[in-house]
Amino acid sequence: MGDMSDLGHTVQTTIPTKEEVLRTYYGYSAFREGQEELIDCLLSGQDVCGIMPTGAGKSVCYQVPALLMPGITLVISPLISLMKDQVGALNQMGVHAAWLNSSLSFAQYKKALEYAREGRYKIIYVAPERLLTEGFLDFARNASISMVAVDEAHCISQWGQDFRPSYLRIPEFLSRLSRRPVVGAFTATATKEVRNDIVSLLGLLNPHVTVTGFDRKNLYFEVRHDRDKYQGIRSYLSAHPGRSGIVYCATRKTVEEVCDRLNEDGFCATRYHAGLSDEERRKNQEAFTYDEVPVMVATNAFGMGIDKSNVRFVLHYNMPKNMESYYQEAGRAGRDGAAADCILFYSGQDVITNQFFIERDRENEELTGEALELVRQRDRERLKKMTFYCHTTDCLRDYMLRYFGEYGAGFCGNCGSCKTNFETVDITQTASDLIGCVLTSGMRYGIHAILDTLRGSRNEKVLRFGLDQNRYYGSQSHQIIVFLRQVCQYLILTDYLAVTDDRFPILKVKEKGLSFYSQDGDFRPVLTMKAARKTTQSPVKAGEAAGHSQTGAKTHKTGFACAGGSPFEALRSLRTQIARREHIPPYLVFSDKTLESMCVLLPQNKEEMLAVHGVGELKYQKYGEPFLALCRKLAGESEEY
Repeated sequence: MGDMSDLGHTVQTTIPTKEEVLRTYYGYSAFREGQEELIDCLLSGQDVCGIMPTGAGKSVCYQVPALLMPGITLVISPLISLMKDQVGALNQMGVHAAWLNSSLSFAQYKKALEYAREGRYKIIYVAPERLLTEGFLDFARNASISMVAVDEAHCISQWGQDFRPSYLRIPEFLSRLSRRPVVGAFTATATKEVRNDIVSLLGLLNPHVTVTGFDRKNLYFEVRHDRDKYQGIRSYLSAHPGRSGIVYCATRKTVEEVCDRLNEDGFCATRYHAGLSDEERRKNQEAFTYDEVPVMVATNAFGMGIDKSNVRFVLHYNMPKNMESYYQEAGRAGRDGAAADCILFYSGQDVITNQFFIERDRENEELTGEALELVRQRDRERLKKMTFYCHTTDCLRDYMLRYFGEYGAGFCGNCGSCKTNFETVDITQTASDLIGCVLTSGMRYGIHAILDTLRGSRNEKVLRFGLDQNRYYGSQSHQIIVFLRQVCQYLILTDYLAVTDDRFPILKVKEKGLSFYSQDGDFRPVLTMKAARKTTQSPVKAGEAAGHSQTGAKTHKTGFACAGGSPFEALRSLRTQIARREHIPPYLVFSDKTLESMCVLLPQNKEEMLAVHGVGELKYQKYGEPFLALCRKLAGESEEY
């Protein structure tokens, strides 16, 4: 429900500027890209639509104007976890805020509304399901509401990846208020089509639309095709002891298996999925949030809206079903701006699992017939593009940016593709045999059956369909299955082959492939591709962009590697002590990036401490002195080197 005391209440004798609010409450000296223009528009009374990547500071865009406007700001969000995180952070900063959702008992909800009517809260987070209830509507009609901020606004579009029908109630709620406030819509993931839906369905009036870009330069992206995914996860965690991160799995069963194995192998991990009781989910989430347990193994039920800033890695044990979901889940790493790793462990079974989920989707029960089939077609197309991401040898960051309508440099230097030494290989004969096998088998089989035929497998399916009689049977028995999959995916990516949208996808030969196959062998053009014959760098090196250590800290001038050496660990230990004493998550004291900045600057007085990224006047009043004392001590020790 939020803090109801007067703790941290600040009496203002003059109206502060937006820059003063940013510095005092957030400890930042300047706005990030896109924030200031959105804030200025809201303060002038113009509706806005902000598309900003996870970690880009969307909440600042509505929280800063909320503190400058005379009335209440309502933040509509479907995410209980986000509400709790942001209300907790606001109360820590001295801003009175509350949440209204299903996690409150009737008595708590009634008391919260009573306090809201008394004007105790500047910002109120509310679930969309509550908007049209009699009690809340009565409060809203009589309250002085200056702004309504719609978070996760992509949920209003049924063509988006996370449609929530409750969001369709927002326009009616706005129409039933005594006076329409300014409206801001914000999300991290929205294609052009979804952006148009947000503007039209919410009824935004002449909105200022800002798209700041989807590039998160502090994130390292990689796709691995390890035969043993668990060993890959285990190796990564061994190389990054004590780091906080998430391991995403596709199913509850996989979550249980991976979590149990990690604990058996000596790692401290907990779990989160929809099959657990509310109490266990709450307990496990708090253990992760408070850094009591560093590793969370979870389905996608965990994390949407989680504001934990010091997540240093997000590992996907299974491939998500679309790029939007992957971008959002991976984006939970490195929200503090420090370097973090996003590694996806892929296998062909992931495609089959996601196809199963798509065909049995029950999330949009309001959709039937033609509309439901259209949604499924779009989901299948998204799955194809997600699968292509897992096989491309091009820059992974560039592939992701192109998906969202942006164009990068083609080489980021901080992803698995850019850091891998590929070699160009001649695939002319392999491609010819593969295309020929698809054609001569009547274009009636999927990828697995065709590749098994080429390898000369005698499994049950090959024999049952008589594929052992195909003229190309065993023609590529000398090649390993991984290489044949690479060739097959390359031919799909380059329009030689296609995969149907059927429930059981079938390989088809496209016109380009037919033309290539029909040419005489002596005159057939040489076909080459880049093949990942060599593995990418070891997990220890992953994410170490130039000038960064494993957590993104630059090496201190005295020779300390701050993120891995004693200064960072000493500061982190102090942060943990304070967080435990105050019963708050450590990142609410100071973020990892703030601690890294302290490592580099080692401030010696209040003025120097206020120059540290993320240290504002209010944070200094609460925590500045003990950290300043430790920095002075660390500076003295560094002079001995």
